[in-house]
Amino acid sequence: HVQLVESGGESAQAGGSLRLSCVATGATQDIGCMGWFRQVPGLERAGLISISTINGRTYTADSVRGRFTISQDNAKNTVYLQMNSLKPEDTAIYYCAADRCGVPFLNYWGQGTQVTVS
Repeated sequence: HVQLVESGGESAQAGGSLRLSCVATGATQDIGCMGWFRQVPGLERAGLISISTINGRTYTADSVRGRFTISQDNAKNTVYLQMNSLKPEDTAIYYCAADRCGVPFLNYWGQGTQVTVS
C-alpha cells in the first residue's frame, strides 16, 4: 500500500504563487506516475498535471498549462506542484494521486489540501 500526504495549501493573493508537496510512503515501488487533481464543491474532480517518476515525462491539462508545473525529487519520494499566476478560480481542494503509468489514477490518493485564492 502507498500513502500520500499533501502539504502547502494555504490562502494566496491573485497573481501570486504557491507550491504544493506530496510525499509518498510505503510500497512506492508499486507506482510509476503521480499527479495532481483539484475539486471544487459540487463539481467533479479534475485532473491537472502528472509526471512519470520513472522518466520524468509530464502531462499538463490545458486548463493550467503555462501556469502550473510539476517536478519530483525521487530521493524524497516527493512531487511538487508549482502554481504561478494564481487566479480566484484556482480555489479548490488539491489532491495528489499515484498509480502505475498508463492507467487511470484509481488506487492511491492523498487527503487533499485547501488552496484559496482571493
